[in-house]
Amino acid sequence: MKTGMANRLSYIGSGIGLALFVVSGLLPGSFIGGVLGLKVTGVLFGLPVEPTVVSRAILAVSMLVGVLVTGVVFVMAGAVCGWLLGVVVDAIARPKKAGNPIKA
Repeated sequence: MKTGMANRLSYIGSGIGLALFVVSGLLPGSFIGGVLGLKVTGVLFGLPVEPTVVSRAILAVSMLVGVLVTGVVFVMAGAVCGWLLGVVVDAIARPKKAGNPIKA
């Protein structure tokens, strides 16, 4: 596989996506996962949720899943945007091939 601008820019885009995730996605991902975990424990154990080990474990796992899903979304979106930009740059910068002259 030829390493072109698309591959390089996809790596750069995934790095930018990771940086954006750390800055603006870590806390909301944890919050959304925690809210979903509270909903699940409320359905399983009833409301109000008692602070038992099982309910805390469910809450911790759901917060971790929320953070991981948010991280995957940010990194993949950055990589796809970088790859698309690289494809466009490769298409623009590619030299035009001379066609065969028409023989009469």
